[in-house]
Amino acid sequence: MARKIKVGIDVGGTFTHAIALDIDKFEIVGKACVPTTHNSKMGVAEGVVSSMHILLAECNIAPDEVVLIAHSTTQATNALLEGDVATVGIICLGEGMEGYIARMQTNMNDIELAPGKILPTHFKYMDISKGLSVEVVEKAIKELADKGAQVFVATEVFAPDHPENELLVVQTAEKMGYMATAASSLSKLYGIKVRTRTAIVNASMMPKMIETANMTEQSVRASGINAPLMVMRSDGGIMDVAEMRKRPILTMLSGPAAGVAAALMYAKISDGIFIEVGGTSTDISVIKNRQPQVKTAQIGQHRLSVKTIDVRTLGVGGGSVPRISGGHLVDVGPRSAHIANLAYSAFTDNSDFSSVTFDTVQPKKGDPSDYFRIRRHDGEYTVTPTAASYYLGLVKEVGHSSANMTSVTNAIDAVAKNMGTNGKELATGMLTNCAKKVEIAIERLIREYKLDRDFIAFVGGGGGASAIVPFTSRYMKIPHEIAKNAEVISAIGAALGMIRDTVEKSIVNPSEGDIIAIRQQAYDSVIGMGALPDTIEVHVEIDNANKKIIAIATGSSDHNSGGMKVQSTDEELIDVTKKAMKLSEASILARTKFLSAVGGKISSKGFLGMFKEETMPMVLIDREGGIKRKFKNGICIPTTVSSVRTEVTDIVERLRSYGDGGVIMPEIYIAVSGKILDMSGLIELSQILSVVDFDIKDFAGDEPAVVIAVPSK
Repeated sequence: MARKIKVGIDVGGTFTHAIALDIDKFEIVGKACVPTTHNSKMGVAEGVVSSMHILLAECNIAPDEVVLIAHSTTQATNALLEGDVATVGIICLGEGMEGYIARMQTNMNDIELAPGKILPTHFKYMDISKGLSVEVVEKAIKELADKGAQVFVATEVFAPDHPENELLVVQTAEKMGYMATAASSLSKLYGIKVRTRTAIVNASMMPKMIETANMTEQSVRASGINAPLMVMRSDGGIMDVAEMRKRPILTMLSGPAAGVAAALMYAKISDGIFIEVGGTSTDISVIKNRQPQVKTAQIGQHRLSVKTIDVRTLGVGGGSVPRISGGHLVDVGPRSAHIANLAYSAFTDNSDFSSVTFDTVQPKKGDPSDYFRIRRHDGEYTVTPTAASYYLGLVKEVGHSSANMTSVTNAIDAVAKNMGTNGKELATGMLTNCAKKVEIAIERLIREYKLDRDFIAFVGGGGGASAIVPFTSRYMKIPHEIAKNAEVISAIGAALGMIRDTVEKSIVNPSEGDIIAIRQQAYDSVIGMGALPDTIEVHVEIDNANKKIIAIATGSSDHNSGGMKVQSTDEELIDVTKKAMKLSEASILARTKFLSAVGGKISSKGFLGMFKEETMPMVLIDREGGIKRKFKNGICIPTTVSSVRTEVTDIVERLRSYGDGGVIMPEIYIAVSGKILDMSGLIELSQILSVVDFDIKDFAGDEPAVVIAVPSK
């Protein structure tokens, strides 16, 4: 029987990793690694393709065994940072006073992408009070092209509701042989300035991104693989390559997003902080209720209408070089050993560091000149956080290769002696320096996302995870684990990424019909990209402050994306829950076909110790012991599909309260089969019931269901 193989490829700054995952067994059957091909004529596509070919050959994978290929990419980010973008022609459509205002807001001149890097634009306003014809549009496009425009953007004030004019411009430009973007195709939000800026950035990277996508797809198809080709999105999902050609802007921060996808789908984090450590930098992100935390993207100081994973990147990693001045440790990083052209002392076969000299070096012009260097007859070396972690016995999981412990000990001891200290103090000082930097970022995330310290843990990924995460865990007194196959975690994330799309629309006081319509639009989008209907979950949220409604749909192209394993016993599910929620006792509260609600009561003293307060921490957990949702205090109601509506109505009536701002609703979650319907973003009972009716209509009335209500605080 042929295997079903997913291929995941992560394009990193230094290396491109590829993995092959057998989705039935949920195990990695092969790995490959090649240098990232930044300077190739094919760009990073060459590394993607060559790593794939090596993987297929070394693992004897037949083309028809591959069911999906997904890769991250640095190309969008690099293009913006390096200014490798096309000149954009902006065509603003309008009439009357609204047109005048739109003209003022969309004529943006050149946009600064990064210090010294500019995105050039040319502008044309078209009065459409008497209509819009193809001939007039062709003339405007030719006029802008003569000025140097290579790609085009069409923008109009109310195009999110009526996109016909924008689409006419795009279709006309494409018939003339140009690439073009309608601003309303990227965002349905009002606010023409931000929407237009987003479209300009998107259009500017289209030629380069499409060229790379075409070369990648041609090479994949030439190898005989007909499986879907997917690309990581910046929000942690994946999209097919055809969609990427239209919206390349969605691949910004694609690499860090792949790591977060693996944390969700492979390491199965429900709540925690994912710390992905490379040689030069560390990416830190939050996972809450099995969802990555996203934010509005920015280019320089310019806000865009797209979402990216909220990743905090620090200039410290497993290969960071210490800075030593006057016999004292000044800092660690941000320059790494490979940037400074220094070898890792931890990985040399020659472990003799008795006949060496010590000095400092300036890795790059403008850098401090106190980066520490060890000079030996066979080359130049340094000590790093990787060596320090090995020295202190903190490395339990080995990635690409294990260190030479004799070399680690001799090098650190030699450096410490030169500084007038001992090896333990030097190693501890280096890692404390790193941990303090990580701590600042993590404490900020804990505050911003209101994380409960009692229920979070660190999960380390990346080839340098063991260099930074174990010591930081000990330093901050927060538990940690290093993900299995940490060194290829982002490639795993690419393979396991859920197909995802987000639809946002400006609506004041949305009706039930508005909610169902936007939910359906998000659902249809992921269906169109290959998601199976029964794997799709859609979360709808109403943002009254910003007068918008948001629908996020996720789904998978196969039923085994979650990694089916041996079914856990009730005792095992209870043990997992007790550990995760810090309970002394727990029990099964309710069940669906594939999910269980497990929890237990906690009694604590109330005001002045005069009465006890009872809470019910609980989880929704799958058959394999993977926690899907955590609830610090919930009410669990076992029911059936036919009674869900009644139970939701009763519990909302019982728990809702009233404050200065009006009604305060409990959060409502409904589990049916293997799905969790998250109603926490809806603010009226009628809205919740309309989505409930829509989402459960295809289930049998006697199918078991669970309603969980989280009381408002």
